[in-house]
Order: sequence, then C-alpha cells, then structure tokens
Amino acid sequence: MKHPVLKPRPTLPELQEYIAATLAYRQLTDSSLQDEFILLVEEVGEFAKALRAHSGHKMDVTATQTSLHHEAADVLWMLLATCNKLGIDLEQALREKEEVNKAREWK
Repeated sequence: MKHPVLKPRPTLPELQEYIAATLAYRQLTDSSLQDEFILLVEEVGEFAKALRAHSGHKMDVTATQTSLHHEAADVLWMLLATCNKLGIDLEQALREKEEVNKAREWK
C-alpha cells in the first residue's frame, strides 16, 4: 500500500478523503472522537501561539512564519479528522450554515 497522494487544488471533500486515507495508511484510525477533539483544541492553541509571535508579541523567539503556516495546516487537518469521525460532510455543512447566515440581519 502506497501513501495517499494529495492532488493539486483539492476540493474540501477530497481533503476529507485524503485525511481519512492517510490516517488509515498510518494505522491511526483507532483514536476516539474525544482524542480527535482534544488534538484539534491543542492545535488551535499552537496556532494561537504562532500567531502571537507573528504579531510581534514578546514570547519564544523560535516561532517563525513557517510555523504559522504549519500550525494553520494542523488545525485544518484536525478539524477535518474530527468531522470525518462524526460523519460530517464539511462542505455541505458550510453550505447549509451559509444559507442560515444569509437570512440573518448583520449589524
């Protein structure tokens, strides 16, 4: 079995499929929903730390622009992995939520 390949400019469903296939390839499919969500929250925290460094706040000087990009990717990865665990088609969920948002009054 070869490592899955992420095609150029994938759609959101293709990203979800890639993550599912990659986790299966790496034999990492036994995590619980709670594990996935905890990892998602952890990655959001790491992204916040990288963003703080990027914004010039005093902190660990080893944080770099590259880490900001990587942390953003980690957040997306964990969000999609969590959605996969829940059986959520994130593209469809986004479309449905946007229809709700269009009907709202924004101030």
